[in-house]
Amino acid sequence: MGAKVTAVSSNGTYSFTKPNRESITLLEGLGVEGDVHAGTKVKHRFRVAQNPDQPNLRQVHLIHEELFDELAQDGYTVAAGELGENVTTRGIDLLGLPTGALLHLGATAVVEVTGLRNPCRQIDDFQAGLMKKVVGRDESGAVFYKSGIMGMVRRGGAIRPGDAVTVTLPDGPHRPMKTV
Repeated sequence: MGAKVTAVSSNGTYSFTKPNRESITLLEGLGVEGDVHAGTKVKHRFRVAQNPDQPNLRQVHLIHEELFDELAQDGYTVAAGELGENVTTRGIDLLGLPTGALLHLGATAVVEVTGLRNPCRQIDDFQAGLMKKVVGRDESGAVFYKSGIMGMVRRGGAIRPGDAVTVTLPDGPHRPMKTV
């Protein structure tokens, strides 16, 4: 079974969760049509307060559905869209992708991976203790993030649950993702 989109979500207002949709449309250089985080400049409130002229490297938030399975083993119930992602996937190691990888979603949409999502305290407001499950330290003490990845829309198009996901890796040495 190949990698696929399992859910798509968007919200036109600031809210931690995003309702699931039958489809979403990605707009080149902007993000998800009608989503509060769409635009060429940063839209996340914390980042806007720091510098509203930053480029929007967080136009699309993708998360792997396998994370929900892992969290369920620890007693948490999390469904698609509830962590604020736009695209939920299954069958692809999103966290293992390098910066600059291209995700082909559905028939035409392409998202360039810009980095890891760094979750905020709202995750614990959603479910107490959840932050410790998606952010931690490995054996060497390095911080790890499991709450998805961010990207920019390079080519627009509609995306629906069931659509295929394929990856084109960047040329040259691969750069690991950092938080954006």
